[in-house]
Amino acid sequence: MIPEMPRVLLISPQPFFQWRGSPLRVRFDAQALAELGCDVDLLVMPVGKDRQIPGVTLHRAPNYIRAKTLAIGPSVPKALLDVSLYFKASALARRRRYHVIHGIEDAGPIAAVLARRHGAKMIFEKHSDPASYKKGFVRNCVMAAYRRVERFSILRADAVIGTGPALVAQAQQIAPGKPVHHVFDIPSSLVEPDPALVRQARERLGLPAGAVLALYVGSFAVYQGIDLLFRAIPHALRKNPNLHFAVIGGSPEQIDKRQTALMDLGLADRVLFPGHVHPDELPHLLAAADILLSPRIAGGNTPLKLLDYVKAGRAIVACDNPANRLILDESNAVLAAPAPEAFAEGVAALAADGPRRERLGAAGRQLHLSTYNYRQFRKRLADVYRPLLGPLADVCRDPDTLP
Repeated sequence: MIPEMPRVLLISPQPFFQWRGSPLRVRFDAQALAELGCDVDLLVMPVGKDRQIPGVTLHRAPNYIRAKTLAIGPSVPKALLDVSLYFKASALARRRRYHVIHGIEDAGPIAAVLARRHGAKMIFEKHSDPASYKKGFVRNCVMAAYRRVERFSILRADAVIGTGPALVAQAQQIAPGKPVHHVFDIPSSLVEPDPALVRQARERLGLPAGAVLALYVGSFAVYQGIDLLFRAIPHALRKNPNLHFAVIGGSPEQIDKRQTALMDLGLADRVLFPGHVHPDELPHLLAAADILLSPRIAGGNTPLKLLDYVKAGRAIVACDNPANRLILDESNAVLAAPAPEAFAEGVAALAADGPRRERLGAAGRQLHLSTYNYRQFRKRLADVYRPLLGPLADVCRDPDTLP
């Protein structure tokens, strides 16, 4: 007789699939659970590209409002689709009788209600801090309401997952004694840098012989420190004639604006904008750089780019703030004050010191190999599920035996 597999409903109230923080995390959640031996149904919003994950059945909420995109954060379209998500989840729960219902962010109440109704265990996964969103009276009122929704989910969960230490501490404060687990984020791509493709990536950039490349990846959002970066670039370039920059991210309009400003300074030929890079090609490009940049000035979670950076094994210059210090310190990065001149000085000093770049890059790579990798992520997720599954945990695979 074939033993029963644990049935899991994973509910994500974000577009899927899109190459950004939460959808990436959801992809790894679903993939890891399937590899551990669970029968996984993944329920997502009706927005995004289909992505096949072995062992995972993808379901979408009905798109009654015909939405084509969903902005990050609360919105009226998202609230309407959350209702659609609930009814689809309810239909699945009646039919499938899940052992665990795992709700992410504002899908937490859906998971809580259905788990109680159908006798399932409930996991709540927390990706963000509502208090960090301050954008006016209306927005603050919405986020205050969301904090109450989040509290409801935490208090009713059998286990809580936080993606960062601060989020874990918040959940523990709301529900002392409840099992709260830190399951950290990991690099956005599982592809490893290939030496041949790394060489090709550097050649495509057309760098002169002896050039030192400092590279930034990310959006042009204010909290990412993009203004600080572009104010630092001229200072750094004047300090080292071999230094070049590459900036990946931003819309065409944002890039045009920055290029125009650089042309006015006579520096446009030393700052490259490679354009769109497929995420699974990004590891090769990151490894083609000499220095990787994280000018982020706000936020409480580890920037996802840092996890890709340490995986690449290249030296990092980052603003000295709590978000970056969650995984960086002086042993694996240059941490500069969040000011253009200080950041430029850190980049220029590192550009002139090849041996130091090698040491810092190797230390970052070791951090990836020892901790922030997919195997460790899967193992921590297994530790969350095992106590909830009871006898069914015996049919799950041991994460230490998986590749």
